[in-house]
Amino acid sequence: MLVVKLLFWLCAALVVYAQAGYGVVLALLAKLRPAPLARTGAPKTAADGADGADGDAELPSVTVIVAAYQEESVIADKVANLRALDYPADRLEIVVACDGSPDATPQRARDAGADQVLELPRGGKIRAQDAAVRAASGRIVAFSDANAFWEPDALRRLVAPFAGAPEVGYVCGQVAFVNEGGTNQEGLYWRYEMALRGLESRLASVTGGNGAIYATRREAYIEVDPIMGHDLSFPFNMVKRGWRALYAPDARATEKMVPSIEGEFARKRRMMTHGWPIVLHGGMLDPKGYGPLYGLMIFSHRLLRYATPFLHAAVLSTSVVLARRGRPYALALAAQLVILAAAALARVVPARPLLVARYYVLTTAALGAGLYDVLREPTEAGWEPPAGTR
Repeated sequence: MLVVKLLFWLCAALVVYAQAGYGVVLALLAKLRPAPLARTGAPKTAADGADGADGDAELPSVTVIVAAYQEESVIADKVANLRALDYPADRLEIVVACDGSPDATPQRARDAGADQVLELPRGGKIRAQDAAVRAASGRIVAFSDANAFWEPDALRRLVAPFAGAPEVGYVCGQVAFVNEGGTNQEGLYWRYEMALRGLESRLASVTGGNGAIYATRREAYIEVDPIMGHDLSFPFNMVKRGWRALYAPDARATEKMVPSIEGEFARKRRMMTHGWPIVLHGGMLDPKGYGPLYGLMIFSHRLLRYATPFLHAAVLSTSVVLARRGRPYALALAAQLVILAAAALARVVPARPLLVARYYVLTTAALGAGLYDVLREPTEAGWEPPAGTR
């Protein structure tokens, strides 16, 4: 029984640390440890009253790449959004890489004013991005999803950390999820995730990015396995190669949220079929190239977070066994049963606390479901736009 008790306390402590304690540790380190020297401030824009000519002289050439599959409903608006950015037109190239799109995406991208439209055989998002980088002319290559829309100054803000900081190889911006209705509670989680990302960036490097708005130096770009997305594979691989991977919170984009919690479960499950291969055999588990602090970040924010469904299962099973052997175990069991009941009740009573419980339970389960999918059959490189996000 001692072993069961030890397992309970260990797993319970790891769950609490992964979900809340890690943020506290980062905040304390940020107060005690000076930030590494790197320019992360944004350049002034016309709206700030800066001299446009002087500011523009320092801006690098940038190729913005949009990988697209069946995006005919949004691609013209996406290209128009990029064309309207507050960035010198002669230093901005827009490349739309169509991954075997069977619809009118290529023609609509051309009509909207994309500089290059690549019509590629179906090979997946990563291979479309690789082809676009090879065709790009910019010193910086930036990436965005077809349904993500950037604020006018977003590109200036995104490239600012590269200036005067040759150690910076990757920068991701901030994406806000727009929810016009539905039950998804992703925004609540995402705000916490962005706070963690900001602290990681200040202390060392981020451990993850997002597909809506990010950029790399051309020479830092990495061609990864086509089933392994950039969001998770780029930051730690950049660090292993001697680069820093930063977060620029003022480089903002918006993206339509999956409407329902059930849809979010399906999206995260699908994401983890691309994420687990990175964890298991994509190099994340190999500590070579990590400093002690970044290694702690990878362990805390990635490995422990992805292990939470299994840790929760261990806490639940051990608390069932121990419930009659002490008040803490009985309370732990009762708390878990209340959360599970609230998650189930949210289907018929969509009150905010119940919806948050359902979101937590389903998105945690999605991590385990993604691993099950990976172990059951190989992950395919292709991707489909999530329902309700266009």
